[in-house]
Amino acid sequence: MNTDVVVIGAGVMGSSIALELARAGRRVTVVDKAGGVGLGSTGASSAIVRFNFSTHAGVAASWEAHFCWRAWEEHLGCVVPDPVRFERCGMAVLDVDAAPRAVYLPLFDAVGVRYEEWDAATLSARVPGLDAGRYWPPKRLDDDAFWAPATGTLGAVFTPDAGYVGDPQLAALNLASAAERHGTEFRFRRAVTAVESTGGRVTAVVLDDGSRLGCATVVNAAGPWSGRINDLAGVGSDFTIGVRPLRQEVAHLRASGGLDPKGSSGIAVADMDLGVYIRGEVGGGLLIGGTEPECDPLEWVDDPDAVNPNPTSAVFEAQVTRAARRLSGLTVPNRACGVVGVYDVADDWTPIYDRTELDGYFVAMGTSGNQFKNAPLVGRMMATLIEAVDNGADHDAHPVRFVGPYTGETIDLGTFSRRRSINSANSGTVFG
Repeated sequence: MNTDVVVIGAGVMGSSIALELARAGRRVTVVDKAGGVGLGSTGASSAIVRFNFSTHAGVAASWEAHFCWRAWEEHLGCVVPDPVRFERCGMAVLDVDAAPRAVYLPLFDAVGVRYEEWDAATLSARVPGLDAGRYWPPKRLDDDAFWAPATGTLGAVFTPDAGYVGDPQLAALNLASAAERHGTEFRFRRAVTAVESTGGRVTAVVLDDGSRLGCATVVNAAGPWSGRINDLAGVGSDFTIGVRPLRQEVAHLRASGGLDPKGSSGIAVADMDLGVYIRGEVGGGLLIGGTEPECDPLEWVDDPDAVNPNPTSAVFEAQVTRAARRLSGLTVPNRACGVVGVYDVADDWTPIYDRTELDGYFVAMGTSGNQFKNAPLVGRMMATLIEAVDNGADHDAHPVRFVGPYTGETIDLGTFSRRRSINSANSGTVFG
C-alpha cells in the first residue's frame, strides 16, 4: 500500500499532525501499537494550559494554542459528537528563584499574555486557605527540615486565561475524528519494525504484520518510544539534544482541598517552592503533580513498556503532603490514587519539532510533559515545516517561521531544532 505520509503515534500530537497534513491535501496513515487513540502519554497528561516558558517561541506557541482550545470546534473544522471542554480557571505561579518573574514577564509583555502581579497578601486573599509561606528549597518528607517554619512569604503571577482540558484522551479522539473526515486512515495494534530509505530519502514504513506502507514522508510522534523509531530509521547522529523516557505519577484526590473549580478558589497553582502543581477537577477533586525538585530522584526508564503502571504510596504521599503544606484544607488519604505516564524528556525540557538528516523523515518528540497544551498548534507548525522543506527550504541554515493565525506572533521554529544549543534559561523541570 502507498500513502503520502505515515505518522507514527496516535496520541494528541500524532492526531493533530495528521489532521493538518490531511487538510493540506495529503493522504495520511497513522499507525500505533496501542489499541486506540490517546492511550499512551496523552491519556496520563494533566492537560494544563499555561504560558510560563523561558523562550519567546515557547510563550508565543502556548498563547496561540490556547485560542485553539477556546474555539475548539472551530479549530477542528467540524462538529464532533463529544467535543472536549477547555476549563478556564486561571493559574497562580508562585515566586521561586529557579524561575523568576524577570525571565518570563518580558516575554508575556512581548506576546500579549494577560497577567497580574500579586504580593503575598493578595495571593492569600485570592486563593483562600493557601499558605503564602516560603519553604524553598523543596525537601523530602524524611528530612526534618521539611517541617521547619516558613522563612518568608511568596507572591505570585496570575494568568487569568490559563486552565486545563478536562479529558486529554478525548481531545486526541476529537482530533483523530476530524482527521478521518479528511481521509486519514488509522491503523492500531501495529508496531513499526522498519523504516526504509533509498538514496538518503525515506521510502516506506514496515509494520509487524508484514505490511509495507510506501511513502515520501514520515513523522515520528511516538512519544517515549520515539528514540526506538529513530534507531530504526538510522537518524540521530546530528542531534545535539538527547531525549530519554521518564516515568511520572500524578495524584488524584476526591476532596478539593478548598480549590473549588467553580469559584475563584479554583485557581490552579504552580508551586515549585514546595515541588508540586495543583489544579481542581470538573465536578470536584484535585490533581497534584510534581515539578521534579532536586531532592527527588527521577525515574528514568529504558523500556516504556516495562514501567509499573500503578501509582506508588511513596510518591503519592510526597506529592499530596507537599500540597497539604500549601493548602490548609487538604488531608492526605491513606491509599494512593492517580495515574502513571511516561514523558519523552529532552535535555533542556524543550521539544524537538524538526526535520532530520534523512530526507522526508521528521520528528515531533521530546515533549517533556509540557507540550499537551500546544498540541493543536504543533500540527499546524509541523505541516508548515514539512511543506517548506519539501519546497526546498534549508531549515537548518534558515529556520522556518510560523505566524500564528490568532495572535499574529511569529514563532521561530529553529527554537525546537534538533541541532540547537541547550536552552540554559530553562528551569530544568516540566515547566521548561
